[in-house]
Amino acid sequence: MKPISKIAKGIAPSATMAIDSLAKQMKADGIDVVSFGAGEPDFNTPDHIKQAGIRAIEENKTRYTPSHGLLTLREAVCDWMKEELGVSYKPSQIAVTSGAKHNVFIALQTICNPGDEVILPAPYWVTYAEAIRMAGAIPVIVETTEETGFKMTAKMLEDAVTDKTKCLILTNPSNPTGMVYGREELEALADVILRHDFYVLSDEIYCSLVYEGTFTSMAALSEEVKERTILINGASKSFAMTGWRIGYAAANDEIAKAMSNYLSHSTGSPCTISQYASMAALSKNQQPTHEMKEAFAERRNYFLKRIKEIPGVSCVEPEGAFYIFMNIKQQMGRTLYGVTVNSSEDFAKLLLEKGLVAVVPGSAFGAEGYLRWSYATSMETIKTGLDRLEKFLAEG
Repeated sequence: MKPISKIAKGIAPSATMAIDSLAKQMKADGIDVVSFGAGEPDFNTPDHIKQAGIRAIEENKTRYTPSHGLLTLREAVCDWMKEELGVSYKPSQIAVTSGAKHNVFIALQTICNPGDEVILPAPYWVTYAEAIRMAGAIPVIVETTEETGFKMTAKMLEDAVTDKTKCLILTNPSNPTGMVYGREELEALADVILRHDFYVLSDEIYCSLVYEGTFTSMAALSEEVKERTILINGASKSFAMTGWRIGYAAANDEIAKAMSNYLSHSTGSPCTISQYASMAALSKNQQPTHEMKEAFAERRNYFLKRIKEIPGVSCVEPEGAFYIFMNIKQQMGRTLYGVTVNSSEDFAKLLLEKGLVAVVPGSAFGAEGYLRWSYATSMETIKTGLDRLEKFLAEG
C-alpha cells in the first residue's frame, strides 16, 4: 500500500485529550483518579441557553445554515464583540465554526502557503504547532520564561521575524500559563507586526475570565492592527458550552470570505441547534458567566495558597483563564518511587500512577519542567488533588 501523507504522519495526538481519556478510562476501571487535564468548565450549560437549543429542535430548526453560520448569530457575535471587546465587525466578517479549535485550523489553512513561517511563543496550547504543520507551514518556537511572565516581548518577536514570516499566534489570556498581555505590551508587539506586515492570530477564547486588571483585544488597538488580526473566540469557555462546538472568528473581508469557502467544502455548516443556543448565550444575560468567573477566582486563590505551602513546587500567579502552570524544576533528577525523574512527562506519569492525579506535562506545551493543572473543576477535587500531590512528594 502507498504511504499516507507526510503531513499526516508528522501530526502528534493532543496530549491534553490523551491525558483526559486515560484518566476517564482509569475511573471507568474503578480507580479513584482525580483529573486536572482537560480545560473544560465543570459547570452545566446555563438553563436559558439549553432552552434555546430545545426550542430550536421543537420548532424544526434543524436544517443546513450558511457555511459560515446563521446571519442572526453572526450579528449577535458582532454585538457581543462590540460590547465586550470594543471592536466593530460586520456580520460578513464573522466565520462561525465547529469550535474555536476549528477556526484556528481554518484560519491557518487560509493564510499559509507551504514553507511559510508562523511564530509561536512557548509555552503554547498543544494544538497550535500541529495546526501550523497541517497547513504546510513551519512553526518558529520562541521560548519565554517566568522572568518575562511567560510573555513574548517585542524584541523576542523582532528577532524571530524573517522574510518567510506569515503570522504570529498569540493566546491572550494564555493557555497554559494564565498570563494576560496588557495594552502597552500588545502595542509593542503590534509595532513589529505593522513594520514587517504580517498577520496575528489572536486567540481570545478566555477573554471573559480575567481576574487582574482589564482585558484588551489585539483588534482594538487600531484599524491597521485590526486589518491584520484574525480574532478567535467561541462559546465553550465563557458559557460552559464545550460540547456544543461553536467557535467564531473575525477577520478582514478577504480572509473571512476565504474561510467561509473552506467551511463550505469541509463541515458545510456548524450544528444548527448549537447556533440557536449560542445566540442565547451571547444575549444580554451574562450573569452565569460572571458567576463562573467568581468561582474560578476563588479556586485560583486556593490553588495559589496551597502551592506556596508545598515544598519543591511553585508557580506564577495566573491573571486569567483557569490554569496553574506549576514549576517542578526542583524535582528534575530526583528519584521518586524508585524512578529517576528526567522530564515533566516522567513526573506526570508517576503522579498519575502513584498519586492518582492526572495533569498535563509541560513538554506538551513546549515548556519542560512544568505541569499544567486546570482549576475548571470543583473545589473538593482541587483540595483532594493537592493533598495527594503533597503526600506524593513527601512519601516518594
